[in-house]
Amino acid sequence: MAVKEFRFNGLSKTGQPVRGTVFAPTRRAAQKKIASMSEKHGFSPRDLQERRVYLYKVRHSSGKIVTGEQKAFSEEEVSSALKKLGVEVVRVEKKLLNYQPPPPRNDVIMFVRLAANLLSDKLPFDEILNLLISDVGSKSLRQVIRDLSADLKGGMDAQQAYMKHQHMLGKFTAYMLGIASKSGNMSEIYEATAKFLERQNEFNKSVRSALIMPMFTILVLIAVLVWYVMSIFPQTAGLFRSLKMELPPLTAWTMDASDWLNAHYGWILLAAGVIIGGFAWWARTPKGQFEIHKRLIKLPVIGALLHKLNIEIFARVFAILYSGAGENIGVIKIASEATGNAYMEHQIKTVTIPMLVAQGSDLVRAMEASGVFTPLAIARFRTGAETGNVKKSAQQIADFYQKETELKLKAAVDTIQLVVTIFIFIALIYLTLISSEIALVQPSMQDMMR
Repeated sequence: MAVKEFRFNGLSKTGQPVRGTVFAPTRRAAQKKIASMSEKHGFSPRDLQERRVYLYKVRHSSGKIVTGEQKAFSEEEVSSALKKLGVEVVRVEKKLLNYQPPPPRNDVIMFVRLAANLLSDKLPFDEILNLLISDVGSKSLRQVIRDLSADLKGGMDAQQAYMKHQHMLGKFTAYMLGIASKSGNMSEIYEATAKFLERQNEFNKSVRSALIMPMFTILVLIAVLVWYVMSIFPQTAGLFRSLKMELPPLTAWTMDASDWLNAHYGWILLAAGVIIGGFAWWARTPKGQFEIHKRLIKLPVIGALLHKLNIEIFARVFAILYSGAGENIGVIKIASEATGNAYMEHQIKTVTIPMLVAQGSDLVRAMEASGVFTPLAIARFRTGAETGNVKKSAQQIADFYQKETELKLKAAVDTIQLVVTIFIFIALIYLTLISSEIALVQPSMQDMMR
């Protein structure tokens, strides 16, 4: 969900004015944050304004009319800023529809990669942002970069500035870039983040190409079979049934299936629509994501591959943040969120982290208790804990699973293609048998006369 910026005004107990900003997904969430702050710091909140996009129309001294848009907390704020520029304000109004779709994943990766390359060339970061504004193709990403540049120049905390745009950049990307801007190894963290995003994107493409085409092939084949059974087959076999002949078993069963499908196809389509729609809604809920991700890593062929990819991502993020931040609990939390698997994230946050914080358990035992790490990962983390080099062990786990998933992905694709081939072969056998039965049916003269 998009994170919005809200500005609040209030009065302290001594009557002094208080002003500040908070970031929250909704107005109600912002009010809760401000209420908590007011109790802690002892002030009374008065009003709350959301930062919105305003459309403006101004007239220059030359008579030229210019239109544009500007983010602000009120119309008066926009008008005041424009008047200071020496232009005549014709109109300022709220932009009613301000939906911006998230930028394409490839554009975000390109932004991080170019920034990493330019940082390695020792360019100042503000110059890098100015260069990328004109080079990025996505309109929504250009706006994100403009906002980042303005916020950073205005003195906003770097991590806060990036986390404002987590719905656009991705939570992990925003967090990493925010840390990089405050760390002493900005170029290194940008480079590591770029490599991670490129690796994740490449794997996702490979998995999609491995699954989408086979699924499409199977769906088309099923549709063709249903169409054949409902429309084409009755025109041929129906003639023999009209003669009241005894049909072969497979032909008779197919005719019964055809009759049932033709009689109930409306209800079938309705039920399918309800089931698919219900599943799509349930899959978006936290409970649905948890259950799907829990079973996803247990699927045959592709499940083990996805599980090892999740562990690879966890280990790689852990290694990156451990070197940049050094706070174990925060590192584990962010690494669990980066895996993209709700089940693994839940287990790590509800089992591993509480064991570390409340029970004072060691890292390896707490990770093992979560039940989501492979024996190999546990063994390598144990070795790292014993030698005092957890970061290196995490990096080794990530590199090993990267190579293994790359090698095994081709085998998984071959297995999936084999399953699709077998399915197509079974469908062809069915069509061949039923065609042979019809071809062998020979009505007698009595049947013809009847």
